[in-house]
Amino acid sequence: MAAIAGTVTTFNSPNYVGELFNVSPVDTPFLSAIGGLTGGQSVNSVMFTWETTDLRTADNTRQRLEGANAPAAEGRTRAAAYNVVEIHQEALAVSYTKLAASGQFANSGAPAGVNAASLDGNANTINELDFQVSAHLKQIARDIEKTFLVGTFQHPADNVTPRKTRGLLSAIATNTFAAAAGALTAKMVNDLAQTIYDNGGIQEGETRTLIVPSNLKRNLTTLFVTNKGFVEPTRNVGGVTVDTIYTDFGQFNVMVDRYMPTDTIAFVSLEECAPVFLEIPGKGFLFTEPLAKTGSAENYQIYGEVGLNYGNEVKHGKITGLATAVL
Repeated sequence: MAAIAGTVTTFNSPNYVGELFNVSPVDTPFLSAIGGLTGGQSVNSVMFTWETTDLRTADNTRQRLEGANAPAAEGRTRAAAYNVVEIHQEALAVSYTKLAASGQFANSGAPAGVNAASLDGNANTINELDFQVSAHLKQIARDIEKTFLVGTFQHPADNVTPRKTRGLLSAIATNTFAAAAGALTAKMVNDLAQTIYDNGGIQEGETRTLIVPSNLKRNLTTLFVTNKGFVEPTRNVGGVTVDTIYTDFGQFNVMVDRYMPTDTIAFVSLEECAPVFLEIPGKGFLFTEPLAKTGSAENYQIYGEVGLNYGNEVKHGKITGLATAVL
């Protein structure tokens, strides 16, 4: 199946009979778990910021003398984190004829004059405009899922280049381990989990999550389930069903994501993450609206601006440069 460049017509998008199957994956587990396209936070600027702060190291020698004067004054600083919303904009056009000819069906490749039978006994009448809008929305969701994971930050000084939100992997700077093409081991997982824990991350048992590509999911199963003789339980996080494994630092959700690099595992405190939307006055976020009419077709655009709030990056971590072979 090919993409259609330009207007959808009865020639480049014929109808067929029978149940309609989508052969492309449409799952967006990370985006879904942190709020999806209907949850999240709203802002009124293309850049949004948040703050982080910390406490001094716990000290068992700060006891004071009876009747002593007040100690020297102290305080804590704060640090700023920031990201931007990026624009997602798509256009579609459907000819008047295509909108009207909903009962016109192609013969599914059968010889001329031979009618094709539907497996479910139905001749689907498709509203072409609804179908195309739905397909675009699914494609946009996949684009957002990928950029939320691997996107590279870009905040241009002018309108020559687009804004790009900082993805989770590029945001993680503190808790990192470079595997140097080494095979994944249980020690690697526990070592980085310990580092993140010592820095205050992965505290929430329901939301501590490993986001992995398919090959490394198999390796995690081998290391933490098969080799240990455990049964791998499942859990629901934000409407997403995930497997779990047990480490020295608690039970982790294991979320398989097809947009993760094949050599990388992300350790994520999901409660820190949320999509951020710039809502257009009177329109909202990710809306469809008609464009100026120039002929015998309906023209629409889909528009939305969204970015990732990843919270305190110290509460996340990543292992990069792993061997990609399955153990």
